[in-house]
Amino acid sequence: SSCQLSSVPLQILLCAHGIYYAFYFAATLAIIVYKSQAFSYPDGFLVADVVLLLLMAALEVLRLQLGSRGNLTEEEAPLGLSLAATAGSGALSVYFLGWQTYVLRADVILNALLLVAYGLESVLKVMAIAALV
Repeated sequence: SSCQLSSVPLQILLCAHGIYYAFYFAATLAIIVYKSQAFSYPDGFLVADVVLLLLMAALEVLRLQLGSRGNLTEEEAPLGLSLAATAGSGALSVYFLGWQTYVLRADVILNALLLVAYGLESVLKVMAIAALV
């Protein structure tokens, strides 16, 4: 008899996270544009913030794809890679939460929500990997 080991809560969270990240990316990019107009950025810092946001977007697409594929095909390797990518995305989120050139309250709120989602997603991924092993 076959047993389904994929996690429905994880799959729902991955889909919701994809929607939230699209909003996050647009909002963060708009905030960076606003800050570039309202404040004077030191040389190169504006470019660094935009490049890190684009890097985070690429990592996020990879992370969500691997997580979804690993969960639906019930394979540990893509889930594990997605979990590792979550750590990288989390580090970039921490950068945008407190280490970027200018941090506004909106940055704090957007990144705090993102980090909470990463934490919950990581727990569900570990549980899914444990169920598969």
